[in-house]
Amino acid sequence: MERLGDGVGRACDGEVLSSNSFYVGRPVLVVDADSGAFLHIPAKLVISDSIFPFISLKMSYGSSSLASGGRNNKRPFEFGRTYVVRPKGRHQATIVWLHGLGDNGASWAQLLEALPLPNVKWICPTAPTRPVAVFGGLHCTSWFDVGEFSENGPDDLEGLDASAIHVANLLSAEPNGTKLGVGGFSMGASASLYSAACCTYGRFGNGNLYPFNISAVVGLSGWLPCSRSLKNKVESSQESTRKASSMPLLLCHGIADDVVLYPHGEKSAEVLRSSGFRNVTFKTYNELGHYTIPEEMDDVCKWFTSRLGLDGSC
Repeated sequence: MERLGDGVGRACDGEVLSSNSFYVGRPVLVVDADSGAFLHIPAKLVISDSIFPFISLKMSYGSSSLASGGRNNKRPFEFGRTYVVRPKGRHQATIVWLHGLGDNGASWAQLLEALPLPNVKWICPTAPTRPVAVFGGLHCTSWFDVGEFSENGPDDLEGLDASAIHVANLLSAEPNGTKLGVGGFSMGASASLYSAACCTYGRFGNGNLYPFNISAVVGLSGWLPCSRSLKNKVESSQESTRKASSMPLLLCHGIADDVVLYPHGEKSAEVLRSSGFRNVTFKTYNELGHYTIPEEMDDVCKWFTSRLGLDGSC
């Protein structure tokens, strides 16, 4: 695994939020980096379990884009470090994998490096550190601002677009003939689905052309952003309808997920299908909460191998 860039390599302003575990377990005490005050974060909002009992964060209440209503104001996005896992065999595919809220690229890079996919190059970027509405304006790594973990909340179009453009930039330098994919966990899954939608429309939200085709998209424990406008945009042109019908998507969700509730994952798959995405696979895990397990990652490996035509060659 190698690291690219000199951006923020920590999940938040303070000690690292994530370890190799993606289990959502216990409540934590957060220390305000400026005042030293303590803030209690309930267990259901701890997206990445931490090996530290205390986490230092920068607090800025009411300054998120959703809270302030300032989504039309252009904001700078400074992305963190990018971690790359080189293929162990012949390079056939490159997949950008997006972490969840408060995490960073390093933790998922370590997990992905161990998967039996020797023909895949993994690119694991780190989201910008920014105020997040669901945490009351706390600064944390986040692909976009979010007020609730479902398709029902307001969409931060500017943040979603910035993340989709960043993903496209990371994939743009890959060799011709390489299959390109996007995937992610929780908020990262949502950002991946937004990239899939941009690819289908042929344009980013800002109107610029989407530069290539995505061959496979995976979303674990996430939700579908911009769901209310998806069908109309897909049906806006024959080309969009054609792309949607052929794009392979895998969505996985645990019934016991108490952060992004299972019905939101199920609804995301239903909306995608009703909007013209005919190649959607939705897999359910009975006792899975807001984390990943070997069974789920085995299914991801098998699905990528099949959809990307990976042969396991050295």
